[in-house]
Amino acid sequence: MATLICDCNRSMPLDGAELGAALGLAGPLPVHSTLCRREAGHFQRAVKETGDVLVACTQESRLFTELAAETEGALSIAERPIRFVNIRENGGWSNDASRAMPKLAGLIAAAQLPAPEPVQTVSYRSHGRALVIGADARALSAATMLADSLDVSVLMTRPGIVLPQERAFAVHAGTLTRLAGWLGAFEAEWSHVNPIDPDLCTRCNACIDVCPEQAIDFSYQIDLARCTGHRSCVRACEAAGAIDFERTPSVTREAFDLVLDLGIEPAFRQHQPPQGYHRPAGDAELLPALLELKASVGEFEKPKFFNYRQKLCAHSRNEQIGCTACIDVCSARAIGSDASLKGRTSGAGIVVDPHLCVGCGACTTVCPSGALTYAAPRPHELGARIRTLLGTYRSAGGTARSGAPALLIHSQGAGARCLGALGRAARTDRHVQGVGARVLPLQVWHTASIGIDLWLAAIAYGAGEVWVLMTDEEAPEYRAAVAEQMAVAEAIVQGLGYAGEHFRIVDARDAVDDATLSAGEGGPVRRIDVGRPAPRTPAWVARLDQALAAPPATTVARAATFAVQADKRATLDLAIDHLMQAAPAVPQAIALPPAGRTASPFGSIVVDRAACTLCLACVGACPEAALADNPDRPQLRFIEKNCVQCGLCASTCPEDAITLVPRLLLADGGRARQLPRVLNEVEPFHCIRCAKPFATAKVIEVMLGKLAGHAMFQGRAAERLQMCGDCRVIDLHSDPREVRITEL
Repeated sequence: MATLICDCNRSMPLDGAELGAALGLAGPLPVHSTLCRREAGHFQRAVKETGDVLVACTQESRLFTELAAETEGALSIAERPIRFVNIRENGGWSNDASRAMPKLAGLIAAAQLPAPEPVQTVSYRSHGRALVIGADARALSAATMLADSLDVSVLMTRPGIVLPQERAFAVHAGTLTRLAGWLGAFEAEWSHVNPIDPDLCTRCNACIDVCPEQAIDFSYQIDLARCTGHRSCVRACEAAGAIDFERTPSVTREAFDLVLDLGIEPAFRQHQPPQGYHRPAGDAELLPALLELKASVGEFEKPKFFNYRQKLCAHSRNEQIGCTACIDVCSARAIGSDASLKGRTSGAGIVVDPHLCVGCGACTTVCPSGALTYAAPRPHELGARIRTLLGTYRSAGGTARSGAPALLIHSQGAGARCLGALGRAARTDRHVQGVGARVLPLQVWHTASIGIDLWLAAIAYGAGEVWVLMTDEEAPEYRAAVAEQMAVAEAIVQGLGYAGEHFRIVDARDAVDDATLSAGEGGPVRRIDVGRPAPRTPAWVARLDQALAAPPATTVARAATFAVQADKRATLDLAIDHLMQAAPAVPQAIALPPAGRTASPFGSIVVDRAACTLCLACVGACPEAALADNPDRPQLRFIEKNCVQCGLCASTCPEDAITLVPRLLLADGGRARQLPRVLNEVEPFHCIRCAKPFATAKVIEVMLGKLAGHAMFQGRAAERLQMCGDCRVIDLHSDPREVRITEL
């Protein structure tokens, strides 16, 4: 792969020889100073050669892409995409940039990895049918601006708005009762109770002219509080028939492709509304929304961000509800329950609507069983990036020079802009550290898509900490879920004796709304005061800078070499096994935090033996084969490694005899949690007729107690309850006192 490094105007202390050695090259890695200007020929020669091209500059990515398209003999972007990596704001512009070569080499090495395999896509088709919902004149103004390129309808939800005389688009009046769907497939429903039907009204203004109470204005709706029933308007509108006081309230349902919501209350209240739905927060956001609506006509695709394996799902069994973590955390309301069909059809359990899914991946993070996995990229592809990033840093001497690396996970949107702002501040303000030499940024689509399996794998690969940078992009549900999962991960690592804080959310919520953030790579746009040596650094940048300057925590002395698996629990086992091997101390068990919104991925169960009848309903309910019976004797056995703490066993147990205990069992080097152990065992009950064991004494005792007062189970009938199935049938047919059907 051709790697082109640009040190813009020599603003970074880059060492080409050290970078080349860290990347395993035969010689120094050439460093350019004006690759996008007078040294553009080097780039053009690279794109004409065979092989991929990586440019260490994201600021001029558009320019490089255009330059490649204009270069004669170069492959098209579709045939060979050009990759970009940011080494400037992510470390080159920092106070310890001279020590950052191992970190920069890691960023370059991770960017050189093969692109992820293509995933399935989700398609949308929009014909431009747009609904504008509004309660004031803004809705009409917005509809006018959209009408030249979209088929616009307006729903006025409040009377008193002056309608234009010209009918340039359809105008409806009423109360929105339902809005559902997504881009290209919205379904809107509204009710209308006013005597004037705005769709039939010709706006001739005759009704306004004759109304003695002035109850009708240019909104062409009647103020029923002022109307006294003269009905002059009805006679004036006889030809059009738009006014009818006897008209029953109507309900209108129509389909739309796009929705602009300017109403008083939002039609969608979730943090992530469906694609195609726009609700600008103010006038400043209205114009971008209008431009995006105009561009939303045609066919569109997005990745199918998730994979779902129903057989691993612990949501429900036998119409009992267990784990609901994915449903609770989804801020797009893309996940629902279909528990009533679990086990009867192939698509039951949970149902994920790919059209509503926005790719946050929080469902995959909180899923304890691995039934939901992230697909864009897949876990093993992201794991390869993490291992390459950390491994290159370590082999290049980064740990010895700057300390154990901190993996900083951030989004490619607001998160990247935050780091860009911090890098620019470090370039212009000597009091700002910047993204330090040991902080390794990892850019992802959404920060909630990486969970405990990859976090612990990163620690096993040699990371001292895993930090997740969160802004206002992340829903509150995601923050809570990530914090709870981090508490579980921290308990495991600290329980093994690794000192320090290893997992933390780096909060930058106030950064997204700060006027200093720009849409580009560079970040802040500051007002420069005359006479000041450097621009003023915003307070949130200073707080972010301080958060990233935390000292390293204790990590493994020897980095793991395993590869992240496609199965979440397999990766967890590999990571925990390596952490145990290198741990300062390995206890018998580690207590984990109690379940909150999300369940612990590890744990045991405690069975109240006095209450348990050994009915084994819990065995049939367990979706992970953690509970099992013994075909040779009445036993309830448990394999702790398989338990995902879904709670289905507890909710199914008719005696309420089961309690969940979140913990990680490490006894016998971790082998104890892989072996079955007996939770409850009783002596079998023997048939009173043939002496064959067929049930437990507790089951028979409870059954006799519950049926003691029942008229059908008295005397001989009660004795049959203590017989095996064969003897019960024989006794029933051989008893001369039984009434036979031939005697009826």
